[in-house]
Amino acid sequence: MTEAPVVRLIEAGIFERQVGFRFPFRFGAARVESAPQAFVRVRIVDDSGHEAAGWSAEMMMPKWFDKNPTLSPDDNVAQLRASLHLAIESLRAAGAQTPFGLHAAVEADHHRAAAGEGLPPLVASYGLALVDRAIIDAACRMKGASAVDAVRHDLLGITNATAPDLAGFDLTGFFSRLEPSPRLAVRHTIGLADALTAADLAPEQRLNDGLPQTLEEVIAAYGHRYFKIKVSGRPTEDLERLIAIAAVLDRMVDGYRATLDGNEQFESADAAADLLDRLQKEPRLSRLRRSLLFFEQPIARAEALSKSVAGLAQRMPLEIDESDGDIGAFPRARDLGYAGISSKSCKGFYRALINRARVEKWNREADTSRYFMSAEDLTTQSGLALQQDLVLAALVGAGHVERNGHHYVDGMAQAPASEQASYLAAHGDLYDGASGRVRLAIKGGELAFGTALRAIGLGLSVEPDWASMTASS
Repeated sequence: MTEAPVVRLIEAGIFERQVGFRFPFRFGAARVESAPQAFVRVRIVDDSGHEAAGWSAEMMMPKWFDKNPTLSPDDNVAQLRASLHLAIESLRAAGAQTPFGLHAAVEADHHRAAAGEGLPPLVASYGLALVDRAIIDAACRMKGASAVDAVRHDLLGITNATAPDLAGFDLTGFFSRLEPSPRLAVRHTIGLADALTAADLAPEQRLNDGLPQTLEEVIAAYGHRYFKIKVSGRPTEDLERLIAIAAVLDRMVDGYRATLDGNEQFESADAAADLLDRLQKEPRLSRLRRSLLFFEQPIARAEALSKSVAGLAQRMPLEIDESDGDIGAFPRARDLGYAGISSKSCKGFYRALINRARVEKWNREADTSRYFMSAEDLTTQSGLALQQDLVLAALVGAGHVERNGHHYVDGMAQAPASEQASYLAAHGDLYDGASGRVRLAIKGGELAFGTALRAIGLGLSVEPDWASMTASS
């Protein structure tokens, strides 16, 4: 392997493909039935004139990046488009740098520019994350390397330039020792509105599309052992919901593990503690209680990092997700009592790797395993977005990854048949085409994606069908 290339971003375009859901998805109090998926295509050139193209994709999900109730779903999507355009402008003006050098040169200015446009930190992160990933993909193709090799052999030029708290930590050495697994367990999301048993579905709600719909059916079809349970911030209602969920899990799954996701619905640490106290006292939840790994983002981002959560953290390890708006969020959260942080491609490939290095550094210094990183989903869609996210989850050593995009969307139904066929041919370990439609292949509760880890580029061997998309303005 050679050193990281010095490159310039010379071309970038944004495209969209609308994605309809099988049934509505709830983010806290919001219900979402469809959303566009953004695709980014870039071209870079190195100092010898060699050019390469790269791609990335991510859902433009309303009501997560900014939960302001006065904004419509269309307003939320417009915010994400604006962030993408700001990121492209910044990176094109950054001149010639290593791939990570481009990111480091613009990150702070991009966030300031986004804030000047009224865009919150997570929205700002989205735009930079997508363009970064496309540049990483292009740099890997330029060097004929997989993303795994690029990270392990320092072909991206990652330094502590954006994370001075890692001064003295051997980032290059740490990354060189990463051993991503080609298999990950799938942590199934049990949404607030999801049916648990057939009795929960009215006849008119039954889809009859060949895919599982209730929690019972999902477990029977995929063999899940890991689950992510959404809670609403209303302890009395949440307790009843958890009892109903536990009744299914206890009956159908041996040795399951689960996480709780508050999605910012608890007004305070005391409210979250109320739920955990009720959970502790309820005998019907004894197995579920023993299975719980951590509590994700219980408190709204406006308050989550404003005061210590040490008392709540004594009951269960706490993780930030929506509060992870910039590269400095994890150290701030750690000081307040949080132990974990989520990896999501929509927040940043580099941010996840740097936060994983922080986990390693902090645990090593304290001779503990307290600090952790999990891999979470944002209705990530099969194909480009999903494969790039799986590579990142494997690189950070997640072990299991939340996946829900396949449950709310019927496979690659939004992509042309030729594109679906290309994915099945190139990544047959990850997909199944027996139904006549290419769908994610979850077997024994796991995904196999060795072809994505080995692919030249960031996770895939298939170029999207750009003609089937709409150019974004």
